[in-house]
Parts: sequence; C-alpha cells; structure tokens
Amino acid sequence: MATTSLEQRAVAVLREDQERVDMLRAADVTMEEIDWLWPSWLARGKLHLLAGDGGTGKTTLAIAMAATISRGGQWPDGSIAAPGNVLVWSGEDDIADTLVPRLAAAEADLERVYLVGDVVRVRTRRPFDPAQDLDMLMVEAERIGPISLLIIDPVVSAVLGDSHKNTEVRRSLQPLVDLGALLDCAVLGISHFSKGNGGIDPLLRVTGSIAFGATSRVVLVAGKPRDGDERILARAKSNIGPDDGGFGYRIDLYEGPPQASYVAWGSPLEGAARDLLSDQPGYQNESAAETVREWLQELLVAGPCEVAALRREAQVRGYAWRTIERAKNTLGVQSRKDGADGGWRWLMPREDRQHRQSDGGGLGGVGSAET
Repeated sequence: MATTSLEQRAVAVLREDQERVDMLRAADVTMEEIDWLWPSWLARGKLHLLAGDGGTGKTTLAIAMAATISRGGQWPDGSIAAPGNVLVWSGEDDIADTLVPRLAAAEADLERVYLVGDVVRVRTRRPFDPAQDLDMLMVEAERIGPISLLIIDPVVSAVLGDSHKNTEVRRSLQPLVDLGALLDCAVLGISHFSKGNGGIDPLLRVTGSIAFGATSRVVLVAGKPRDGDERILARAKSNIGPDDGGFGYRIDLYEGPPQASYVAWGSPLEGAARDLLSDQPGYQNESAAETVREWLQELLVAGPCEVAALRREAQVRGYAWRTIERAKNTLGVQSRKDGADGGWRWLMPREDRQHRQSDGGGLGGVGSAET
C-alpha cells in the first residue's frame, strides 16, 4: 500500500469551512516603509500610548495633535502634516463644553474632526464602550472616509477584564490594534502614571499592566516641572523609530468664549525620557539636586571642564543630565567653545572660582583645563 504524502493527508483533513494558518514566504512579501503622520512620533496603522501625571494636559496634547492633522498644520519640529480626518472618543470630557472648545482653540478644522457619541438603537441609547463597540465604530469610520488618527481617552476603557493582568490587557488591546491597521490610521491611547514610583523608567510608571507599553509601538510621556510653566513631551519607547528626544510645551488659556486650554509648543529637547523627566516631582528629590550642585561646583572651581567628560562622569554616577543643567543655571556656570572645531567647556564665574581656590577648595576636575 502506497504511503500517502504529508500534503495529501493535509488536504484530506482540511475542509472548506475549517480554519487554517495562512503562511507567508518572506521572499514573497513586498517590504514597506513606515507611513508617518508626524515623522518618528505618530505612524499610520500603529498603536501609540500617551501617559503622564495629572496636570500635564495629556488630553490637550492629544487635541493639539488632532488639530494639526485636521488642518494640515505644522508640527513642533517644523514638518507639515498631511490633512486628514480624526476620530476622538473621550470617556472623561464633555463634547460640547470641553472637547470642541479645545479643538477650536487649537485651530482645528472642525469639519474633519468627528466625536464618538453614544450607541443608539431605536428608542434607547447607551455610552460607547471601546471594549465591545469597535465593530460599530469601524462601520461609521468607513462611512466618513479615510481616517488619519483615532484617539481613545482613556485607553484602559478598551480593556475587558483586569487592567493589571498582562494576558487580559494584550487580548483586549488587540482589536484596537487591528482597527488601526484596517483603517490605516494612527491610534493614540491616553493613560496615567501611577504614583510613588519616582526615579524609575517612565514605561514602568504607566498605570496597569506593563502590556500597555509593550503592545504600543510608540510610547509618549508628559511631565510637569516643579517650577515654571513649561512642560515636557518625550518619547519613552519606539519600536519603529528613535526612542529619545522631546519638546517643551505650555498649556495656555484661550479666553473665548468659551474658555479652553490649548498647547503652545516650545523648543526641541535632547536626551532619554528618564533624563528629560528627571526634574519632575517624584523623580529627583531636593537632596539629590543639592548633591549634584555640590559635585558640579567642586569640579568647576578647579578649572573648566569639557562637557563631553562631564556627561561621561554624570552617567557613571547616575546623575540625570537635566538635573546637571539645572545646577549649571543655579550656579551661574558659563559655557565656552574652544575655537571653530573645539568642544564646549563649562567654567565657574571667575570671581567665585578665585575665591574658592584661595580657600583651598576644589577637586581635581574631570577633563579640567586651566585657562
């Protein structure tokens, strides 16, 4: 009796109504570039997370992004957004007195922004539930036309089950990931930071399971300094592009009527999210900041130090660079560049340096050089 081949046995078992695994040979796949709405920040077909402490204006930030896309405006890095439609669902803010006024204050094209309302059936209505109503949202989105951005606030509402269990979070977020892929739009979920976890990786501060950050292709974090009005938006993770850098921003008030908050973008920032947020409440306490100031002062009274050497030493000691920059400003440290091709050096004001040296103060500098 002839032996039946594996392929023949498989065909004999498989029926038209049965499921099967779709196999793709790598050689048959056409490679594609990431389609960015905001280069390195928002990508079509991908899930993004925006998290931060209360008071950082996370929803206002998301509205600013929606407004920029709706009108084809300019991003804070100078790039231009392609105009597109935006869907916004919020389980926390009222549409009429909060969301639309914020969109107007951000100069959105209101014709291109669609607010997700209740689920209606003949004579009844109920609140939209991201955990079970995404199929209906898909139908409405296709009626609208091409969608560029979908905002879900808060993203934990999409979780059907325990938001602290990895398996349940991953399973619940998958329909949201699939929806973004089907609509070819960026999905931006908004979340909060947990309290009392100062000094650790911002990814680990996202409320709930670590699966929120793991499932998202890009994680953005927002922070608010102890003093001053400028906040920080930073990239804490990206699987598809750069995973550092950020922008300063302020939350300003449009007087209206009606009054509404909006984002005023500031300067670009360099560095990892943990360093950029290091001077936020809960990250670096005052004693740590004082330690950094004393360390920097003791180095510089011995003479100017190369910035590159200071960075290396700070990394070894575990000091955040933004904390060092704050100490620099507090001490009145000056910056000087040695010629056109030379590096930057920091030095104390001459009078203070001479006074400390006459008292015998100072340590051997890191990369120090007297002028």
